[in-house]
Amino acid sequence: MNRTTLTEKAIDLLKQLISIPSFSGEEDRTADALEAWFQHFDIPFERIRNNVFAKNKHWDHSKPTLLLNSHHDTVRPNKAYTRDPFHPHTEDGKLYGLGSNDAGGCLVSLMATFTHFYASENLNHNILIVASMEEENAGPHSLRWLLPQLPPVDVAIVGEPTLMQLAIAEKGLVVFDAVVKGTPSHAAHPNDNNAIYNTIEVLQWFKNYKFEKTSEALGDVKMTVTQINAGTQHNVVPSQVELVIDVRVNDAYSNQEIAHVLKAGAPCEIKERGLKLNSSKIDKDHPLVRSGLALGRTTYGSPTLSDQAALTCQSLKLGPGDSTRSHSADEYIYVHEIEEGIDLYIKILEGFLG
Repeated sequence: MNRTTLTEKAIDLLKQLISIPSFSGEEDRTADALEAWFQHFDIPFERIRNNVFAKNKHWDHSKPTLLLNSHHDTVRPNKAYTRDPFHPHTEDGKLYGLGSNDAGGCLVSLMATFTHFYASENLNHNILIVASMEEENAGPHSLRWLLPQLPPVDVAIVGEPTLMQLAIAEKGLVVFDAVVKGTPSHAAHPNDNNAIYNTIEVLQWFKNYKFEKTSEALGDVKMTVTQINAGTQHNVVPSQVELVIDVRVNDAYSNQEIAHVLKAGAPCEIKERGLKLNSSKIDKDHPLVRSGLALGRTTYGSPTLSDQAALTCQSLKLGPGDSTRSHSADEYIYVHEIEEGIDLYIKILEGFLG
């Protein structure tokens, strides 16, 4: 099949995916649509829950494996939508619909790319494509859960909207719960240990703290207090104030190191919720990156989290669409972005797969 027809079918698949609600954990019908794609092209596939995956025709266990991955779940539409989020329609070159940009455009572009290479012989890597579920909520059956059931992966492309630029690093995430304590009392009486007033100094500490190590691709670690909660009624001084701190971790630190630093230095009790969402990266001189650079692509570090956090191999975030449109009202992707995305994916892999 020629590339033009393959691209047209990919866009049709995206329209179908948009029309099917596929919130995290509810992706049954989009998984059916992805199965139908593989059936149409006579490509054997497997499905575990709503994760759908396939291997290239000439799989060779002696070769390393390239993973192509994106997700088919979406967030729920926000209240600012002015269009039907499940009605795919094109206006002024924009294809509107929930999940069009994040990450349907990436997924169908990778599906088309995999199909293009499926029957190719003498590739230097095997190709494994995974359309995964529950990415948006890091659910119990997401890519992290699936990986032990797949062949070992040596390098990966994770399809997320990057304007087809090369995101060679991605920040990790650690969320902390903190508690600032004080003495509870009646508001009418003196209290030199008011937990809310004690929080002022603590907030200043979090605002001003700088982690020492920076990263060429990802810059500094970014720490932000995002939630605060205290008190039950107007005349009671609470015994404590609860804070939530969002820490975006560069590739100069492990999540464990971040937790150690904050537990040792923060002027309050603090505990991490989990340490699994580590930063990701790929060497700038990796052949996959070099292939993209040769096509005029540029490199950068991504501040947003994706299924890259589940991978232990080197991985590249790359895809059509713009990350700033993700989770926005009236989400869209330009049709030409999908056309260019498929073309660039194929050209990058031609340069990489030999």
